Order: sequence, then structure tokens, then C-alpha cells
Amino acid sequence: MLYAFAFLCVLGCISGCGIYSFRDAVIPDNIKTVKIGFIENKARFVNPQLAPLLTDKLLQKIIGQTKLTRTNSDDAHYQIFATITNYDPTQTVGVSAQQATTNRLTVTVHVVLKKTLDNKEQEFDVSRNFDFSANLSLNQAEGQLMEEIVRNITDDIFNQIFSNW
Repeated sequence: MLYAFAFLCVLGCISGCGIYSFRDAVIPDNIKTVKIGFIENKARFVNPQLAPLLTDKLLQKIIGQTKLTRTNSDDAHYQIFATITNYDPTQTVGVSAQQATTNRLTVTVHVVLKKTLDNKEQEFDVSRNFDFSANLSLNQAEGQLMEEIVRNITDDIFNQIFSNW
């Protein structure tokens, strides 16, 4: 009983400190709205599915895992803009008997986070490598990897913005 009371006291102290935590997100109480711009694709090699899938998944994740309200207003407390800057499927990472066995697709997204209430701007890149069999064409590999690419890149963007690591 004493442990339960102590736990509730600690929980009460944390909740009253001006920051709320909902799942993995840590967001100050005064942040209420978010504007998420369409993710542009400016990579040398363009996968036409990637930008809309990333935009949709990021929007779903932010709306589903935070208490922020989506808006298209330029007065949004957080404004998130991103650009796919690299989509490079040309790297061979595995060789056996003098033949490629594994290829690597590298995806990089540049993110700009504008915090209008603080009048601050933060920029960062998220980049992930995705290995696939050299026996597959790029189209085949993309079909197998697209869900993983979108999930991992979205998670990385979300964590950079909302986690205090």
C-alpha cells in the first residue's frame, strides 16, 4: 500500500510540471497545433510512392500519438517540413564468390521543425539503410521494403521531434 501511495505521489508531481507525456511523445503543455507540410522528393532517384506514403504515415503517427491538433495555418505551434534528399539503391554491401549477394538502399530525409511560440527553427537529417538480395531488381526490393522504409523513417522523424533523448 505504501508503494502504491508513493507511486501516485510521484505520478502527481510529474503531471504537474508543465510537460505532458503521451506514449513516446514529450510535448510542452502550451503546444497545441501542428502543421505538416507535404514531404517533397528531391532525391536523384525518385520513388513516386515514397513522399506521399511518408507524409501520410507521419501525419497519422503525430495525430495518433500526441494530443496535437492538425492545422494548415501558418500560426501552428509546430510546423514540420521535410524533403527526401537521398534515395540511393546503388551500394553493394555483400559479396560471395566474386558476385554481389546483398545490395543496400539508403534513404535520407531532411526535416525542418519550426517552433513558432519560441521563434526557433531546428533542422536535422534522418537516414536509414535497407539491405536486400542482389538477386532482386530494385522494383522487387522496393515492393518488399516500402512498408519498413516508411515505418522506420517516420519513427526516426517522430523521435527526433518529440523525444528528449
